[in-house]
Amino acid sequence: MADLIDEHGRHIDYLRISITDHCNLDCFYCTPFGGRTRMSHKEILRYEEVLQIVEAAVIAGISKVRITGGEPLVRKGMVELCRMLADIEGLESLALTTNGVFLDRWSLPLFEAGVRRINVSLDTLIPDRYRHITGGNYHHCVLNGIERAEAVGFFPIKINTVVMRGINDDEIEDFARLTFEKPFHVRFIELMPTNGQSSNSQASLFVPVEEMIRQVKSVGDLCLEHETESFGPARMCHFKGGIGKVGFITPMSRHFCNACNRLRLTAEGKLRTCLFSDKEINIKKPLRAGASTAELADIFRRAVKVKPQKHDLTHNRHELLGRAMYAIGG
Repeated sequence: MADLIDEHGRHIDYLRISITDHCNLDCFYCTPFGGRTRMSHKEILRYEEVLQIVEAAVIAGISKVRITGGEPLVRKGMVELCRMLADIEGLESLALTTNGVFLDRWSLPLFEAGVRRINVSLDTLIPDRYRHITGGNYHHCVLNGIERAEAVGFFPIKINTVVMRGINDDEIEDFARLTFEKPFHVRFIELMPTNGQSSNSQASLFVPVEEMIRQVKSVGDLCLEHETESFGPARMCHFKGGIGKVGFITPMSRHFCNACNRLRLTAEGKLRTCLFSDKEINIKKPLRAGASTAELADIFRRAVKVKPQKHDLTHNRHELLGRAMYAIGG
């Protein structure tokens, strides 16, 4: 397996794959004004196409894959897809991001299929607030799913919490306290413009990381962790006496572009080199035209060469993003 090095010296070894644009929740900060537009079935990559693309990616230098959506667990047959992906020689890590609604049912099959890391999106510990944020009455399902995933053997279980002023910023301390009881990685995330709207459309909800850190420090003595590859973009800490970790992900106030190691594959087969750039490379078209695995690997190499050094989005800079997060794969 070769190395994928971009024009800025970054080692690109991580591919996030959206297998569907469908989601069973309707989180207000993710859903575009006017609602979602669903892709047709013929637009979405078939599983055999995903497999061929991943085989090409591994040849090019990708060693880690994360399955995302939408919500990946709503797509039929995805456990078998994970099983086939896990069998690809050279793929070292297979992970999943989910909203957790179906995690109770699918934790054991996913683990047996070869998935070892799970990120669960959970923005509140309060059932009524969960309904307000997501439009769904599934809070108990998510908590049961996290408990089941822990029992099955997933480690670490990462809980991703988007912090929003006046919505859930009063729960930061409660989320942080979970790490005294459980070996979870609780990661607080700055709100990003994820619904295809300009960043100023949600400006009043934005909570900067410095404010999050102040609240977390009120819970106990916080110690900074030494950086490891498994932490990804998060700055990780732990409490003295805690068994889990607390992390902070700061896409808006403190870019981590200099350490970005990822590409994204959208559900309809577009390679995206930066979450906040609408420049995409259509890999589905050559695939369906009969391109070989080696030719697809070359597309990955070309994509890496045009990966931007950084994005220019900040909390104070208002730009219109062409896609909502559910259509990108996060």
